[in-house]
Amino acid sequence: MAFPNLVLLFTLFSFLLLFRSTQSKLSADYYNKTCPKFQNLMQTILAEKQLSAPTTAAATLRVFFHDCFVNGCDSSMLIASNAFNKSERDANVNLSVAGDAFDLITRVKTALELGCPGVVSCSDILAVSARDLVVMVGGPFYEVVLGRKDSRESNPSIVDKNLPKALTPMNELLSLFSSKGFSAEEMVALVGAHTIGFSHCKEFANRIFNFSKTSEFDPAYNPVFAQGLRKLCANYTKSPAMSAFNDVYTPGKFDNMYYKNLQNGLGLLSSDQAMVTDNRTKPFVDRFAANETAFFDTFARSMEKLSVYKVKENNDGDVRRRCDQFNTLQV
Repeated sequence: MAFPNLVLLFTLFSFLLLFRSTQSKLSADYYNKTCPKFQNLMQTILAEKQLSAPTTAAATLRVFFHDCFVNGCDSSMLIASNAFNKSERDANVNLSVAGDAFDLITRVKTALELGCPGVVSCSDILAVSARDLVVMVGGPFYEVVLGRKDSRESNPSIVDKNLPKALTPMNELLSLFSSKGFSAEEMVALVGAHTIGFSHCKEFANRIFNFSKTSEFDPAYNPVFAQGLRKLCANYTKSPAMSAFNDVYTPGKFDNMYYKNLQNGLGLLSSDQAMVTDNRTKPFVDRFAANETAFFDTFARSMEKLSVYKVKENNDGDVRRRCDQFNTLQV
């Protein structure tokens, strides 16, 4: 009678071994033997690019987020369109992403292909680039495990429903992040990436021009800030590239000033400012504004979690030879 129990135990033990093996395929030292210069080479190129183009950190962080939230961290966001197919880059929400991020990834991939061809995935390059650039501009270090594979598809039609927008209501924001496995606290921390970078005027024009019958601008804005934005963006319809820093005080430094700005009516985007008035998110805004360490700890933990969201491994993906192209032509 004990025989079935032994079979059951053996089956369970085999499953646990398989599960453990699958879990361990991603590791921080994944390239130690196959591409030992990986980290040093990346550091050199990242530093050179960030010094020459300070918008690179924010742009790369945005590309990483947009990549991971749409069907997982698989570098589908890096694919460029061709005569046969449109890619995620062509989705409306991605058209404003600064080109410095794509240029950086191209530089890194080119160098790695010369040193260890066909080894390092574009997905890993993007994940490490986002982490290292955050650190370079003053943010927290967090571990990035490696071994991701690159996707074989990039579908622009699924982008919009998977990414938050400047005008997305708070209920939808919380629901979207929850569907990816993130709590309200983690959402507030991840959105804190807006402490660096900029937004185009069209993203907040509705808040500074003809806001209502009684006010030209959103009264949630600090009045002096609102007037400054109105002057800055006066001709935004003729010059779509016009933009403003997300953090007016320390735009190039990764810190907790973003949350202090929200408390003082200096939140650029409607979805950002809403976090300081909604009872589900306000406690975290207040805590991160008062305690930068709390913000950094939560951001680091949330980024570690995001960086392994629906990653592809083994035969589920490829190691692309070029990050902006599939290894085989998609028609």
